[in-house]
Amino acid sequence: MMQHLPIFPVLLPLLVAIILLRKREGADPVRRTISITATALLVAIAFWLVSQVADGETLVYRLGNWQAPYGIVLVADRLSAMMVLLTALLALGSVIHASGGEDNQGSNFHGLFHLQLMGINGAFLTGDLFNLFVFFEVLLLASYALLMHGGGKARVQSGLHYVVLNLAGSSLFLIALGVLYGSIGTLNMADMAERVSQLPADRQGLVRAGALLLLVVFGLKAAILPLYFWLPRAYSSAPAPIAALFAIMTKVGIYAIFRVFTLIFGEQAGGLAHLAQPWLWWGGLATLGMATLAVLSARDLRMQISYFMLISIGTLLCGLGMEGTASRGAMLFYMLHTTLINGGLFLLADMIADQRGKVGTRIVRSKKFKYATLLSALYMIGAVSSAGLPPLSGALAKAWLMSTATLSEGLWLWPLLLLSGLAGVVAASRAGSTIFWRHGNGDPAGERLSRGKLVGTVVLLSAAPLLVILAGPIGGYTQATAEQITDTVQYRSAVLGNVTSDTSGASVDAD
Repeated sequence: MMQHLPIFPVLLPLLVAIILLRKREGADPVRRTISITATALLVAIAFWLVSQVADGETLVYRLGNWQAPYGIVLVADRLSAMMVLLTALLALGSVIHASGGEDNQGSNFHGLFHLQLMGINGAFLTGDLFNLFVFFEVLLLASYALLMHGGGKARVQSGLHYVVLNLAGSSLFLIALGVLYGSIGTLNMADMAERVSQLPADRQGLVRAGALLLLVVFGLKAAILPLYFWLPRAYSSAPAPIAALFAIMTKVGIYAIFRVFTLIFGEQAGGLAHLAQPWLWWGGLATLGMATLAVLSARDLRMQISYFMLISIGTLLCGLGMEGTASRGAMLFYMLHTTLINGGLFLLADMIADQRGKVGTRIVRSKKFKYATLLSALYMIGAVSSAGLPPLSGALAKAWLMSTATLSEGLWLWPLLLLSGLAGVVAASRAGSTIFWRHGNGDPAGERLSRGKLVGTVVLLSAAPLLVILAGPIGGYTQATAEQITDTVQYRSAVLGNVTSDTSGASVDAD
């Protein structure tokens, strides 16, 4: 059983998707029960996977028992297992919320939802660049349909832009893979890391071009400036459970950058080392600065949360562009925080829209509505944490990241990160006071609060205090993860089975 563990997070959502897409005539309670149960089981599997790799072991699953680099491999280390668990937790809150009624607005919601989970988990676990492309396409195909779930002009327009941009990105991805395969002769990431360090000088130019093309593709997925303009409109118009799940989509791009440009183009790559770091640092600062200005201009709660997400993306990219493993450990802790909190805020915005009727999530005055006290308390937790105010997880994550900056990095990072927090406080205060306090006279309006929507929202927003309470073990895990991914010899040895390290730290063939 243990040797098959890495394939479970891919196989389970695939089988559930097939069942749910074939039984479209089933009763809603049946589909919801299957979907929620399967997602809860995925959370349990993800915890099991994390427990197996927590001591530093790297699990490798060879499909068909073909030895790498000739066969398809799935690789579970601390980083990929953590991302699978993060996806499962986010999906659990989203699917519980969707089962409160959002899933009835269109057909095949649950089947497509699990198909997207299969693509996301596969992207985190694959050890091969071509199969990373395949899993990208699986998750994107499902996301195209989910983005337009329920229809509407705004969703169709934003969905069209999303599709066109991602098709362009997929085309560039294929071109980059062709260039790299023609230059290196393999697309297995561990094998590429071996061969890149031994490339003759006449091939390094093509490999550099292919690597920078990959950076553009992953940057589009991660929404780095100037490739982020698709995100606010797409996320703000998507159904709430899908927007919440999409919080992990940008992290797929960040994960891909982290994995590829550390494993393949890391310290051992010689003249091709650190190709991405300057681009990530300055691109992250630019993204952070522009998103800070944009969040102040938001006139809709969903758009505001989308800009909160862009602020977090800029922060994550800065963490990737910084020197030292301590910064990467802090960045991974911040990733856990921001993914769950932003997902919870999207779900909360949907609950607020249900109460306010035609006004929806626009930041304008409205009639009194029921459950304003409860919803305002949840909004305060999410907004305070997202802005980075103590005592919740956002403050801890940002403080840790800033403490790891060198003097030259801190001169740029500290002002921008603190200003983004101030802008977040101002924007959230304006939105909160307008939505919850500024209203006319009369009896409160609004529909009955959905228990499913409330539970799903609380599941995600509870991460704000829990990450502080469990900061010790979780922070230790993320720091160990950053150290493990920097040790590329371990990954290559696990996948290829013939790599050791000499006294200088360079990789050599054990044969």
